[in-house]
Amino acid sequence: MPVLTADEILKQLQQRQFAPVYFLQGEEPYYIDLVADLLDKNVLQEHEKGFNQVVLYGKDTDVAGILGQAKRFPMMAERSVVIVKEAQAVADLESEKTWPFLEAYLKNPLQSTVLVLCYKHKTLDARKKLGKLLAGDKKEPAPAGTVLMTSKKLYDNQVAPWLSNYVRSKNQQITPQATVMLAEYIGGELGRLTNEVDKMLINLLPGHSIDEDLVQRMVGISKEYNIFELQSALVRRDVLKANRILLYFEANPKNNPLIPNLTLLFNYFSRLLALHQNPNPSEADWLKMGLRFPIQRKDYQTGLKVFDFHRTRDIVHLIRRADAQSKGIDSGSMTDGEILRELIWLILHPVPLHAVVGA
Repeated sequence: MPVLTADEILKQLQQRQFAPVYFLQGEEPYYIDLVADLLDKNVLQEHEKGFNQVVLYGKDTDVAGILGQAKRFPMMAERSVVIVKEAQAVADLESEKTWPFLEAYLKNPLQSTVLVLCYKHKTLDARKKLGKLLAGDKKEPAPAGTVLMTSKKLYDNQVAPWLSNYVRSKNQQITPQATVMLAEYIGGELGRLTNEVDKMLINLLPGHSIDEDLVQRMVGISKEYNIFELQSALVRRDVLKANRILLYFEANPKNNPLIPNLTLLFNYFSRLLALHQNPNPSEADWLKMGLRFPIQRKDYQTGLKVFDFHRTRDIVHLIRRADAQSKGIDSGSMTDGEILRELIWLILHPVPLHAVVGA
């Protein structure tokens, strides 16, 4: 078996089709954990695991230790399972010294063993021997008993559709407003996103959908004082509301950290800048920006009227400046609350950019 997607592997596992070697790699740990967890729970029955299932940790093992476990025959079971967590920390995984032994095993793995290597937050270099062997090519296909899965981070415009599909897979529904709020607030951290959704599903009344109110209650987003309301206040030029929200943020800094708020503001104004350059977006253009729902597009359509191209460009620059200040660059003794307050003031009052940067 060659390179497979997470969905393809999950289908095979549901049919109890197991490969001798799984190499699970990539920047998105969610699918790596999901596949490894299914193999952990489903290959062997509970009473078989004592003698036939072992979990190793990359920083505490080496290639010899992994192969030693993988070459053991099962006792009173059809298979044995070896799971290597944090395999990226195995010091000699790609060393020349151990390569002949690792290569020999991968080309001829023990058919009764299921070896699972969880290589998180990065991918193998496809130019090096291990990466080249597992990926294979037309000249030399990947070894028949190995499966390589690469788990990529979702793009921003993929998060909302993914979230909707996840909720549907649980035979439940989620409103567009709730989808937008979760996708924007949590972003593409799929592990955290699914944890929050699973908590909501436990608390969901029969026949109800996940809605904005439930998200606010369960995720801990204030109904009145949150980054979405601040963004809306900026678009409406509601100075009083914006200042009330800033006061709430300053009084509750743990629930309203600066960096995620800057990220959400940057996403809004950078999309607005793109829309200024494409004033008549097609449906495909909206979707590319991750704006699937009319409720999302409304704030952008209003924003186009409030902030012209040059002002929007200046605001993007101001947000980048605030981000640099949050990292201690040209911020003096400003607190996070003061950095955000200054940024919001500059957005609401059209001070020329050169006056700010030159100050």
